Amino acid sequence: MNRPLEAPPMKNHQIRAFIQVAESGSIRAAARTLFLSQSALTKSLRELEEDVGAELLLRSYKGIEFTPAGKVLLTHARLALSVLDKAREEVRLLRGGSGARVSVATTPLVAIEALPKIWKMFERLQPDAQLSLSEGFLSHLLPALLEGRLDFAVAIADPSDLPYELVFEPLMQVVALPAGRRGHPLATSRAWEGLKDATWVMNFSPGSQSETLVTWLRDSGLAVPRKIVNCASPMLMAELMRRTDMVGFCPEVLLEDKTYSAGLQRFRVRPLPPPMALGLIQLRGVPQSSAAKPLAALFVKHFRGA
Repeated sequence: MNRPLEAPPMKNHQIRAFIQVAESGSIRAAARTLFLSQSALTKSLRELEEDVGAELLLRSYKGIEFTPAGKVLLTHARLALSVLDKAREEVRLLRGGSGARVSVATTPLVAIEALPKIWKMFERLQPDAQLSLSEGFLSHLLPALLEGRLDFAVAIADPSDLPYELVFEPLMQVVALPAGRRGHPLATSRAWEGLKDATWVMNFSPGSQSETLVTWLRDSGLAVPRKIVNCASPMLMAELMRRTDMVGFCPEVLLEDKTYSAGLQRFRVRPLPPPMALGLIQLRGVPQSSAAKPLAALFVKHFRGA
């Protein structure tokens, strides 16, 4: 009985070429970065398409676009390459190398309240480690986590909304409150009805505290904001709250921080929505590196007060 022919395994140079096209935006630029001819790079991409049995790229006068199959493969290719690179680094460190690299992302709450203390402790533990930090809301952190570009993230999330590939370890509960500039004409409001006509500035991405707030207001039969400016930048959000009459929805911990809350005041409306969990998020089944593991432990210790 003849066995079906197995597809040849994807080769490392094919995967790297595919990812570089995505990073560069064109075959010409990718070939230049990889020091290859365009024909050699095109051949690698064609072989990769034959290996997976699907068209991955669409070429037009507009440039390069990825097919649905190409987008799926790109996410997994980036993760595979990241895991392989980290394994190589771990082997290098075991052989006496130095300069371990750790890449972490946090939400604004963590960056302001916890990170300075944790960084000082980590520097004493790993003085030679190269630490890469980024800040953002959960919606911006997820792609980097899924592609292995982050060792872990510390963010506010609803674990049930996260992809299966990610594991959420809860650290603390975060209460959020409406807030605006000092002297805001609506600061004396005690009910949500008094804030419904305000212009709100929110990060209204899936799984965010702002989205959870609006859903909770609607489900509770309370007044829902009529006008929302969707803002993906923590800095822009804070400045718009300080300098205009826009109303925001902020973690209470930030409003208790004297530096962050300068020029801001909380609104004491009631009732308040349930708190959301802040947690450590990492890839399921992928072990932490020897440098990332102690840093993650410092975050856990800080928030749990161990």
